[in-house]
Amino acid sequence: MRAANHVFKPHPVAGLPAGRLVDLPGRGQTFVTDSGPREAPPVFLLHSVLTTGLLCWYPSLSALTERYRVITMDQRWHGRGITSPGFDLDDCADDVVALADVLGIDRFTAAGFSMGGGIAQLTWRRHRDRVGGLVLCSTGPYFTTNDPQHRAQAHRTGRLLTPLYRILPRPSAKRLDDTTGHAALWAIRQFLSTPLSHLGDFGDGLGRFDSRDWLGEVDVPTAVVVSTRDKVVEPARQQLLVDGIPGARRFDVDGGHACCVLGAEWFIPPFVEAIDTVTAAVTARGPLAES
Repeated sequence: MRAANHVFKPHPVAGLPAGRLVDLPGRGQTFVTDSGPREAPPVFLLHSVLTTGLLCWYPSLSALTERYRVITMDQRWHGRGITSPGFDLDDCADDVVALADVLGIDRFTAAGFSMGGGIAQLTWRRHRDRVGGLVLCSTGPYFTTNDPQHRAQAHRTGRLLTPLYRILPRPSAKRLDDTTGHAALWAIRQFLSTPLSHLGDFGDGLGRFDSRDWLGEVDVPTAVVVSTRDKVVEPARQQLLVDGIPGARRFDVDGGHACCVLGAEWFIPPFVEAIDTVTAAVTARGPLAES
């Protein structure tokens, strides 16, 4: 019902921040938005698989940009992200820090949704001096694609979709930036900007991620935003992050796996509270209190 309602009454896309292509030296170009006060605490919003930085996070931006410097980016092979021979979340995590270097940001909060939550965890693990806090949404310490059968299915689906991708060319940059029409059309263009033929590569990249062995080492303030109706990353798997990361706080959302967009009105309040809580803990340089 929420998905159907979003088609007819989607969250408005007017007033989105303008983005630009940013060159990450030695890595490639990616599409970036950078909004909010430059002196405010920086937050990197890392998106889910098969979306873009804006498609995943656009409903939340206005609630954050009054008090935070908010950065979105398209991950590799997504939207206008870097194209590379393969797809690996380690590379995505390194891209985040490369972008922070270009923007002159030393330390930041990494907030990730689903796949982006895995990237956020890896950004902390690979660059511990750069990540001050974590906000992990609708995600877990591993993805179902660590099952070989799930990965094989992703490859089969990608091969089946390859002819369709060739017929449906990726939208132009001008069309991707056009928010004058119906929001659903804008969202469809954003979705089609990611080549569905790479589903198998995405499955491989997600399948290699598993943070269970080192979750206990996470030493920065962390909030876990749990989508309680999630059928993709079930709440019990999300709870593993709460249990495994010392001092992690849990914030519940009455929504499913796409709640950041489909049901954004339920997602945004606890998500913003999670960002505020982590930021306050980072500022105080103390551990996040037990919930």
